[in-house]
Amino acid sequence: MSDPAPATTSQDTTRPPLVSVAGLEIRLPGGPVLLPETTAQIHPGQVTALMGASGSGKTTLLRALIGHLPQGAVVTGALDVLGRTPHLLSADELRLVRRTTVAYVGQDPGSALDPRMTVRRLVAELATDPAEEKVLDLLAECRLPVDTGIANRRPTALSGGQQRRVALARALARTPRVLLLDEPTAGLDAAVREEIADLLRHLAGSRNLAVVIATHDPHLVETCADHTVRITPRTTSAPRAAVSMPAAPTSPRDKPGGESIAAQAINAFFVAGSRRSPALTGVAFTAAPGSAAAVIGSSGSGKTTLLRVLAGLHPTHTGQLTLGGSPLAARVQRRTREQRRRIQLIPQNPLAALNPRNTVGQQLSRPLRLHTDLPRSARPDRVAELLAQVGLPADYADRHPGELSGGQRQRVSIARALAADPDILLCDEVTSALDADTATAIMDLLTRLRTEHRMTLVVVSHEHHLVARYTDTVHLLDAGHLTDSGPTTGLLPA
Repeated sequence: MSDPAPATTSQDTTRPPLVSVAGLEIRLPGGPVLLPETTAQIHPGQVTALMGASGSGKTTLLRALIGHLPQGAVVTGALDVLGRTPHLLSADELRLVRRTTVAYVGQDPGSALDPRMTVRRLVAELATDPAEEKVLDLLAECRLPVDTGIANRRPTALSGGQQRRVALARALARTPRVLLLDEPTAGLDAAVREEIADLLRHLAGSRNLAVVIATHDPHLVETCADHTVRITPRTTSAPRAAVSMPAAPTSPRDKPGGESIAAQAINAFFVAGSRRSPALTGVAFTAAPGSAAAVIGSSGSGKTTLLRVLAGLHPTHTGQLTLGGSPLAARVQRRTREQRRRIQLIPQNPLAALNPRNTVGQQLSRPLRLHTDLPRSARPDRVAELLAQVGLPADYADRHPGELSGGQRQRVSIARALAADPDILLCDEVTSALDADTATAIMDLLTRLRTEHRMTLVVVSHEHHLVARYTDTVHLLDAGHLTDSGPTTGLLPA
């Protein structure tokens, strides 16, 4: 096996680097290479972009900079972060570094936000200056609408994009010298992506920050990055994209007519104490059997809330839900097991939905046990089939979520939903964490499954080129109101 090619980067030596990486390689003992040999220098006042295919090692490099690596990981090469080697520090020293000088915002920021705390408290608890005015200034700096009372909301009352910006505000509250961001524009609409790019440039210059972003977004790199580190191994333990996938097995539950899902006169709310904030107002939605319906709109417009209403995870609403023409309970706990099987949600933040203590194989086996009559002895083979469908090797069944990249976790989340053999698949930004080739392959897979099994897809996405190519109808949300709907070809031409 040939050695991986070192990553390359353009250099700017006008100021000494805060971070130096020289021939750094990280692997699991007797297992895969998590980061191929990489060399880079990261300077203050600049934005450095890490680019590469899903699973190439971008997230691993970010985690190495804060000393957060899988237990037993073998590290070779040199790593210097502000004069220290993170993975060699004691627990107390590492805690101090993370608290004062290096801040990290993961790809699944919502999983790091305590759902019991308000936005104001989440930011204040880490701030060097927790005064209310300073907290609101930080939220405004991160392009959050402070005049809407968002500081008093809890994370569950925020969109994925808003959660991401709250996590960024928490990171900035520590006044770090190095800011690490994993896919900072994933799941955001084009306008907010532009705001984030402008914000990162502003932060690097005004705070003299060394900003490091792992991203699949070439426009973000072109707009704000000073230089780029490309992680391109000659060989990798995970395929770059799910180019050739096995056919999905025939399901005994296939129905020629499929299932439809519909919502009528939905008024949904976020509740904080005695205060109710509207999330959806008078929304009507229908996805016909075997169709692919897209829900689009700006960040915070209510797209994720609509999916959670359909999934029974946001019961604070009025209106009527139906599945195949039959009434559907608002709360998932009041639905039958068969109804729960038929409707599966793939969340935007897979890390929050995957149990970090269980292996991938255990997490894919659970829906097989709950929703299928597959004998226990046959489950490992089915798990391998599910992994292959989403472009992951069979040996990933033995890994834990923390050993996967963000894109790999997203594919595991998709495989887990497919394990239940659903009739309705609710997809919340399922391609936002994937490179372009893998995103296309995943949408091809979902389209094939939809065709073969009359499965109904409901897709939330900011990637309008994918919506135009893969969906039949589009529903446009704006500030919780359904403003337009109709055939994709008419509302969103390719």
